[in-house]
Amino acid sequence: MGQQDKRDDLAREVGLIPLIFYGTGTILGAGIFVVIGEVLGEAGGLSPLAYLMAAVVAITTALSYSEMAARFPTAGGPIDYVERAFGRRWLGSWTGWALMTANVVSAATITTGFVAYMSSFIDVTPWVATIAFLGAIIAVSAVGMKESAWLMTATTLIGMGTLLFVLWVLRDGLLASPSEIANSITDFDGAMAPALFGAAFLAIYSFIGFGDMAQTAEEVRDVKRVMPQAMLLSLAIVFVFYLAISMALVGAGDLEELVDAEAPLVRAVGREGWQVMPVAIASLAVIANSALTQLIASARLLYDIGRDKRGAPQILGKVNARTKTPVLATLIIGAIILVLALFVPLKQLATITSYAILLVFAGVNASLIVMKKRSQPEDVPDIWPAVPVVGVAVCVAALIGQVAMG
Repeated sequence: MGQQDKRDDLAREVGLIPLIFYGTGTILGAGIFVVIGEVLGEAGGLSPLAYLMAAVVAITTALSYSEMAARFPTAGGPIDYVERAFGRRWLGSWTGWALMTANVVSAATITTGFVAYMSSFIDVTPWVATIAFLGAIIAVSAVGMKESAWLMTATTLIGMGTLLFVLWVLRDGLLASPSEIANSITDFDGAMAPALFGAAFLAIYSFIGFGDMAQTAEEVRDVKRVMPQAMLLSLAIVFVFYLAISMALVGAGDLEELVDAEAPLVRAVGREGWQVMPVAIASLAVIANSALTQLIASARLLYDIGRDKRGAPQILGKVNARTKTPVLATLIIGAIILVLALFVPLKQLATITSYAILLVFAGVNASLIVMKKRSQPEDVPDIWPAVPVVGVAVCVAALIGQVAMG
C-alpha cells in the first residue's frame, strides 16, 4: 500500500516560518560551525570556490526535492519518491537505508563537532560530554515536533546573529578576500585539483539539511505549498552565509591556525581581540540544533521503514499516543549515533555522509525526470526539466571524481 493511502499518525503542527528555521539551523550548524576547518585545510584560499561548487550540487537537487516533496508529502521522503517513480519496492527500501545512514552519520559528525567546540573552552571529558549532549537532544526530540521546531527557531536566530557578528568582526578580511582568492586562482595548477575537489566533496555535507526537511512532510501544514518554499529559502539563506564566512576567513589570513583549531570561528574572533565565550556558546546552540534535526530526520525514516515493513521491526512504525512522535525509533537512532560519535573520527564521518547522500540525491533527481515524463500536476511546483538532469550529472560526477581521487 502506498504511503499516501495510510493513516496520518503524525501531527501536522509546523508552518512556513518554523520550517525555514528548522532547515536553516541544521544546514548552518553542520557547514559553518563543524566542517569549515576541514574545508579550509583542503582548499585553502579556494575554499569559497569549494562551497560554490558544492552549492551547484545542492541547488539543483533542492529544486528537484521541492517538486517531489509536493508530489509525495510523506515522512519517507526519497523512499517514496524513488519507489513511485521506478515501481521497485526494493529500490525505495535501499534509498531509505542509505538516507538513514547519511542522517545518522551526520548526527554523529555534528555531535563530535559539538564536543570539540565545548572542549576548546571548557575542560570536559569527551565521552561524558557526548553522552550528556545526546541524552538531552533525544529527550527534546521525543517531546514533540512542534516543540522541537520552535526550539530550533530560537537557536537558529541566535546562530544567524552570531554569524553576522563574526562577519562584522572579520569585515576587513571580507573586503580583502577577492584579491586573496584571485591570487589563489592564479597559483592554481593541476596538482591542486584533487584538494579542491576533495574540499568541495566535504562541503557537500554542509548543504544536506534541506533534504532532512522532507522527512517532516507529514507534520507540516499546507505541505504542498509550504515545503517547497521553505526548502529553497533555507538553502538561499545558508549559501549566502557560507560564501561570506569562507571569504572572510580566507581574507583574514593565517589559515593554518584556523585549520588546526577545534573551533575555527571562535579562534578567528579571538585573534581579533574579542571575547570568545559569547561566540562559543552561540555556536554550541546552533550545532545542537543541527544534531537535533538529524536525529529527528533519522527517527522519522526508521519510523517509515518500520511502518512500511522495509526490513525493520514493525513496532518501530508506531508513535507515542501522547507526544505523537516515534519514541522507540528515536531511542534506537540515538544509541547508534552515540556509538559512532564516540569511536569514529569527524572527517571520516563527514566523508561517509557525503557518499551516502550523493547516492540519494542522484535517486531523487532521477525520480523527478521519470515523474515529469508521466504527468505534471497543477498543484505542485513545475521545475524546469533540465534541472534534474543536471542534478543527476553533477551528483554522479562528484561520486566518480571522489572515488577516482580517493
